[in-house]
Amino acid sequence: MTALDQNAILERLRSVEGPDGKGDIVSLGLVSDILIHGGKVMFSITVDAARANALEPLREKAAAAVRGLDGVESALVILTAERRGNSLATNTPPPRPAPSASSPAAHPPRPAPARPSASGKPGIPGVTAIIAVASGKGGVGKSTTAVNIALGLAANGLKVGLLDADIYGPSVPRLLGLSGRPEAIEGRTLKPMEAYGIKAMSMGFLVEEETPMIWRGPMVMSAITQMLREVAWAPLDILVVDMPPGTGDAQLTMAQQVPLAGAVIVSTPQDLALIDARKGLAMFKKVDVPLLGIVENMSYFIAPDTGARYDIFGHGGAKREAERLGVPFLGEVPLEMVIRETSDSGKPVTATAPDGPHARVYKDIAAKIWATVSGGTGARPAPQIVIE
Repeated sequence: MTALDQNAILERLRSVEGPDGKGDIVSLGLVSDILIHGGKVMFSITVDAARANALEPLREKAAAAVRGLDGVESALVILTAERRGNSLATNTPPPRPAPSASSPAAHPPRPAPARPSASGKPGIPGVTAIIAVASGKGGVGKSTTAVNIALGLAANGLKVGLLDADIYGPSVPRLLGLSGRPEAIEGRTLKPMEAYGIKAMSMGFLVEEETPMIWRGPMVMSAITQMLREVAWAPLDILVVDMPPGTGDAQLTMAQQVPLAGAVIVSTPQDLALIDARKGLAMFKKVDVPLLGIVENMSYFIAPDTGARYDIFGHGGAKREAERLGVPFLGEVPLEMVIRETSDSGKPVTATAPDGPHARVYKDIAAKIWATVSGGTGARPAPQIVIE
């Protein structure tokens, strides 16, 4: 049995011809970022971004070659236009880097739709609306909020999907109590996992929880594109996307790839969090994504023994910021142990205590979001990226 290590993988990949049939992808220095975790193998192939779609067969050949090794359970192969500093084979200069690489990627998926025309971005077939839940910084409870908003939308009678686009810190599997791997259907299409009546997809289903995602921009963009386009989402009324914190590649990828119906910003009340929340709001405005509103998370704390209220992080900062910017204020979510406990146990409060006060908060927020989205999403033009 062949030892499953980087050398064995590189040796197998020498059998894959490079672009235009010249040399092989290892000798040409196109293979990098080989990660091995158990029987799962991940690596990237550097290509010219302008030829990404045309070189999809090359990606498939590389994946098939590695899957043929003893001990390999799955192979995740990313086409990227960014040259890696730690490439494992550098005999020949790589293709000239391009400014972007929204190329289709990896694990069992189907070819991405044709590139859209300049007039707009194509939606996802069978999905009526897509919204992003974002935050300017980490640690404000964005993922917990996104999960409960998705469940609140489902409780209001909608067909809902939840995409965990936080590549570096996927939380949705734990928050929904899901484990295992998604099933591949129709060749390259993945079937989303399901919990509490909603469909879900996350990078956390494809790699182990402890595996670090040491990926750069193009790989992140490629993975998000795959989870958007190569998952059997339909039919959905709305797809909720849990974004990574900040204002980087993932947010731009979403704005580039699909016509977002809007974005929800999650913040805590204190000034430091609001400074970063403003950056998130400004970023979405910059790319013409409608702002659905701001949620103030950890807004206040009610002591269970005395009933006294404490504004631990201050109070009302997000509401004042929403008023200042002319953005809807969607609601206040209290700092409550039950929300934390149910989230950690994979039994979110909106699903497991649907008639409780905390679930009502999330359902009210979800109702406000849907009222805005359903009021004219279909006719809204797709966002365009503008860099000044």
